[in-house]
Amino acid sequence: MELARLAFLETYALENGGGIMGAILVTDKDTKPLEFRVTAPIKPTNFQKTLYGNVLKEHILVELISVPLINAVNENIDLIIVQDPLFLGVNEKQDIRVVRLFKDEKEKTNTGEKGEALTQFVNGTTKVFIETWKQFSGELPEIKDMLDEISANRNLIEPFERLKVACEQVHLQKTSD
Repeated sequence: MELARLAFLETYALENGGGIMGAILVTDKDTKPLEFRVTAPIKPTNFQKTLYGNVLKEHILVELISVPLINAVNENIDLIIVQDPLFLGVNEKQDIRVVRLFKDEKEKTNTGEKGEALTQFVNGTTKVFIETWKQFSGELPEIKDMLDEISANRNLIEPFERLKVACEQVHLQKTSD
């Protein structure tokens, strides 16, 4: 397995209950953009909130944001990187591995175990951990090694910041039209 194409998957919450947008940024291993996709804002109705209850956000992130965005991408993706643990459910929906990056070692992981720490990280001060869905945790050491190589030269958190700004710009552009 080689990590030639990374996908960063993120959400953007609109102000005043305007819904949630999802976005995917596909990059090369140097995190240079190759493809960008964004969803229209998703705003669940009160009836949907009632019916879905506690699983509503997971349903939105996996079924209404992740799956459509991944299916819309033209690039071949080797790994999907997320920050929200609910996105890990995408591992059950397609064949591309999804890993979550997080900064707080004390943060509870999806598996209940400690995440794997990246040994090299470009800014040298922030420690970053990764995890995946429990049944794929055996793949994590190999993925960690490949991400270590990338994170020696690239900040793997920074593309999420780009995605949030891009979503904001898309939303502002649509509201000003």
